[in-house]
Amino acid sequence: MNNNKSLTKEQALQKAKQYCAYQERCHSEVKEKLYSLGMHKNEVDELLSVLICENFLNEERFAIQFAGGKFRIKQWGRIKIKHALKYKQVSDYCIKKALSSINEPDYRYTLQKLFDQKLKSLKAEKNIFIKKRKLQDHLIQKGFETALVQQLMNGL
Repeated sequence: MNNNKSLTKEQALQKAKQYCAYQERCHSEVKEKLYSLGMHKNEVDELLSVLICENFLNEERFAIQFAGGKFRIKQWGRIKIKHALKYKQVSDYCIKKALSSINEPDYRYTLQKLFDQKLKSLKAEKNIFIKKRKLQDHLIQKGFETALVQQLMNGL
């Protein structure tokens, strides 16, 4: 927002509350939003405290929701989710919490499903080494652990 008169702290707080109420946010996203509203560092810190106290902002809740969404909708593995959360400056504690919230049987089922889909799409590939490489690369790119991918590859 680039208007000549900047917002009061109260107006900025209201905008931040709406921003947080719309969907879960991490601290870094809200900080960025407050700075874009023309707030200064001390005001941003103060407003963040208010948002946390009033439960508009909860990093653990954000991390769990983010991890669940990326896993269910985009079918990302734990490694890719962890990197995305680190990029958003989420604490290691919250990242651990979020990753442990992913249901293990669902996780393995999704990995198997992606494996089967990719294998089907590689039917035309005659060279077994190229086929395995493409399959492995696909699953690792999706963020699944090398050890789990290797277990599936060994069964091929």
